[in-house]
Amino acid sequence: MQTRRSFLTTGAAVGAALLGTGAAAAATATATATAPRSAPAALPPSPRFDCAAPGERLLGPVPLHDATVMQSFAFDDVNGHLYVVQLVQGGRRLPGEAEPVSGSARALNGDLCLTRLDRAGRETGHMYLLGFGHGVQIGVEPVGGGAFLWTETDAVSDDGVSGWGSRLCRFRFADGAVLTRDSPELARHVPVPGADRTTCGTDPVHRRLVVRHRLDGTFRYALYDLADVRRHRYEPLAVAAQPALGFSFQGFATYGSYLYLLEGTSGGAPGNTHLTCVDWRTGNVVERRFVTDGADVDFREPEGMAIHVPGPGDVRLCFGFASGVTGGRLANVYGKRTLV
Repeated sequence: MQTRRSFLTTGAAVGAALLGTGAAAAATATATATAPRSAPAALPPSPRFDCAAPGERLLGPVPLHDATVMQSFAFDDVNGHLYVVQLVQGGRRLPGEAEPVSGSARALNGDLCLTRLDRAGRETGHMYLLGFGHGVQIGVEPVGGGAFLWTETDAVSDDGVSGWGSRLCRFRFADGAVLTRDSPELARHVPVPGADRTTCGTDPVHRRLVVRHRLDGTFRYALYDLADVRRHRYEPLAVAAQPALGFSFQGFATYGSYLYLLEGTSGGAPGNTHLTCVDWRTGNVVERRFVTDGADVDFREPEGMAIHVPGPGDVRLCFGFASGVTGGRLANVYGKRTLV
């Protein structure tokens, strides 16, 4: 069994550091960009992660609540949790359902399973999210001893195979709960009217929300102050068009003035996983690198990205790989810590 690296330092010191850094960043990020194409914005400069630097395994391989492939994940570095989302496995019968539902029906409906793990990768809770989407990316917002999740919702299908979120929502994690798109616990958000395939992630240091959406057939990204979005104020700090990618899109994350994209398909090492870095201030690609991390991971499908803060002054750009076999998929998380 592989040694699992502890992925979190908890406590008031970490929470205070995050909140202090976020307040400073929010106070200085005042200019906006509203053009539909890539546009410059007066974001304060920040270091960027070196996508070519070697990464390290932070977690895995670990099982999730359901046996399907992990789709994305997000860290609650205040309370010591990692949240991982996946499609509900075929054959599940949940409360209120007349019979077990197939995996293909779950995918079409956009039914997700959300697993909460502790720092050692042990499951500490789960939820089911019915009709939400594909789980391309999620975000988390720690509040006190708990957390709110930011995810897609109101899934629709344009390919007859998968359901994709058309709106965003925020809800408190509640172990064992089953939510639907109509649940009163959801606070819904429509930052980009008319967009589809809408997903989001969080920057826990700068307290921002990044939204990926498709508008007029083109994928774009918008960066917001997290507190503004909670108040239903959707004035972006920056926008950027998705650059051309060579392989299947698999996740995204933002840190400071940079956006990071993950792409690739399954198949083991060396594979075709790539990381791309985009400058929010110009919309230009500043780096694209082939990823060799996780060469020993079987199946090795890249899945999801997140920013991880193990402790004060230590920030990681993380990305996931699904491993294992059909009916018994496992989750793996790697991180790069070198800033340039």
